[in-house]
Amino acid sequence: MPRFQPITLALAALATVLWWQPVSAHPHVTVETEAHLVFDAQGQVVGLEHAWTFDEMYSSFALQGLDTNRDGQYSREELAELTKINVENLAQQKFFTVMRHERRFVSFGTPRDAWGEVKDGKLVLHFTAPIATPFKGAGRPMTVEIYDPDFFVAFTPAEGEPMRLVSAPAECRIDYTAPRGGAANPGTLSESFFQSLNSSANFGQQFAGKFTVLCP
Repeated sequence: MPRFQPITLALAALATVLWWQPVSAHPHVTVETEAHLVFDAQGQVVGLEHAWTFDEMYSSFALQGLDTNRDGQYSREELAELTKINVENLAQQKFFTVMRHERRFVSFGTPRDAWGEVKDGKLVLHFTAPIATPFKGAGRPMTVEIYDPDFFVAFTPAEGEPMRLVSAPAECRIDYTAPRGGAANPGTLSESFFQSLNSSANFGQQFAGKFTVLCP
């Protein structure tokens, strides 16, 4: 099986896009991310609310045939099946989200509150990844990174405020560290380079920014 199989599953209709694009194209899809780190009344971290905006090319392909009433709009009902497939398979990929609390990995539960919309011709996927075991910051840093290890999908923080804290204790603060890859252009690398990477290469992390949250 091609090594991009997990990604094609996670992004539903991406397989055909990969075949259609030139083999030198990498990454194949770009996604702008927004995330809300949600706290409960006791100050525990309970979930991450995601909003992912897909690029125009992927959106155009994925939306084909979904405007069933042909009114030029995409309702939540028309996008429901695509949303369901995407979120279920993204859960198998742990939402391409790596969260740590004082270097320990944080696990997520079953996704909920998933829905889709189309803004300015782009597909936007909304969903919540609940924290499997809620916890308090307790003065230890939490970090959040969103990336595809193989870099078939390029995740980039949306402009403005891509990470927000919801109902967090007043003393919490958030910082952002730019990607280690900096201005490097992965598009100059051949597809054979990516195919040669083993499963532990984690190349995509070089192009992932890191959010660090510190709460009392």
